[in-house]
Amino acid sequence: MPTVTVSTAKPTTAQAEVLILGIRTDEDKGELAETLDLMGFSGEKGQTTRFPSGGATTAPVVIAVALPEEPTAEDLRRAAANGVRAAKNAASVALALHPAGVDEVEAIAEGVALGSYRYDVYKSADADKDAKRVDLTSAVILTAFARQASTDTVLERAATVAEAVNTARDWVNTPPGDLRPADFAEAITAHAASTDTVKVQVWDEKRLAKENCGGILGVGRGSDSPPRLVVMSYEPADAVSHLALVGKGITFDSGGLSIKSGPGMSTMKIDMAGAAAVVAATVAIARLGLPIRVTAYACIAENMPSGDATRPGDVLRMRNGSTVEVLNTDAEGRLVLADGLALAVEAQADHIVDVATLTGACVVALGERTSGILGNDEQFGETVLASSRSAGESMWPLPIVEEVKTAVRTSKIADLRQHNPKPYGGTLFAAAFLREFVGDIPWAHLDIAGPSFNDGSAYDYTPNGGTGVGVRTLVRLASELAGAR
Repeated sequence: MPTVTVSTAKPTTAQAEVLILGIRTDEDKGELAETLDLMGFSGEKGQTTRFPSGGATTAPVVIAVALPEEPTAEDLRRAAANGVRAAKNAASVALALHPAGVDEVEAIAEGVALGSYRYDVYKSADADKDAKRVDLTSAVILTAFARQASTDTVLERAATVAEAVNTARDWVNTPPGDLRPADFAEAITAHAASTDTVKVQVWDEKRLAKENCGGILGVGRGSDSPPRLVVMSYEPADAVSHLALVGKGITFDSGGLSIKSGPGMSTMKIDMAGAAAVVAATVAIARLGLPIRVTAYACIAENMPSGDATRPGDVLRMRNGSTVEVLNTDAEGRLVLADGLALAVEAQADHIVDVATLTGACVVALGERTSGILGNDEQFGETVLASSRSAGESMWPLPIVEEVKTAVRTSKIADLRQHNPKPYGGTLFAAAFLREFVGDIPWAHLDIAGPSFNDGSAYDYTPNGGTGVGVRTLVRLASELAGAR
């Protein structure tokens, strides 16, 4: 990630290879007005225009970025990212985006860090068309708040959160053969070791059996790479609340015996994005020193077909003692989450949030850029939604209606049925199933199936590939519950 600093320098004299200039009104164009008009800069939302400064600024290149007259923090986050992505081959940039407060400085810093993300671990120099690209190493935000102590604080916070998002992106982008359950557990352990305030336990298949985690074991039994449960604990002495986070960590989802089509499983390395989000967020919360206890459960398995795989019609006994009739092995995420949620209840958390790439139905309902929020407590759901909006992540509430609550309990041979008996309302049914494992604790379920992966071109601060969605919302939620913002 580039180093981000602040300065009170004027845009025309800022020392950088590229000046990223936010244009709200004609007044912001200054001496560049004629050039911008010639370049066809209309100020349309999201527009960027790159051109030589012609000596009008110390920076030899200017990138004009369109902004509304009164930009929000999210407008500035996106503008910063779009400017950075347009500043290809620049090692240094200066950003004149007119932040109205330190919170907006933080948003700009996040946009820089998120917009400059690249994942090229598997590209050889000869094959990579961008191999000669110069990486951005430094960015300076031009602001009148540069000399305030609070500005340093928000820059540190932005760097911590952006690094967490980028870590989750890296894990989601890793090929599934290189991030099998044991590998993922080791990667999580190593990442948590970067802070001495997070403790980690890894439960292998023997411990999972001893602890009666039948959901995780049932999903993972078809793979020759056994499942894992990673438990992370952050317990500051001044904690004012206890938040439990549960993440779906299916490192590859073939569908099991209810096997997916070839195209359907081509991107199924992404099915651990929920676990990646809760792990990265937990470490970020600890690094920020937020006064809130966090217990995170990464429920990790590989869903594969084999002679020992769970069959449609099998019955699994979950951690909380409930029996579940499995009717579709491609609806495996809710089974691993059920064990994690039961453990969160046993830990007596004050609030529980699970994050999962759970249902294609949620993509049908909300599209590829919006996550669904479902839960059992309206007030807590509103808090989660407000946190997502503050963080700049698009989420929308969906109901758990009475008919799906009833349908979950219609198995003839077990306590619960795992899969929807009807071909619609899949997102609601999955959430109703999960609701059976949280009791009365305020709980929110984030279905990130759509926005967890971008298989198209990069836009704003969202790269191609893993997006790290959920991390910023979870960190913001923890801050709100801790009363730290």
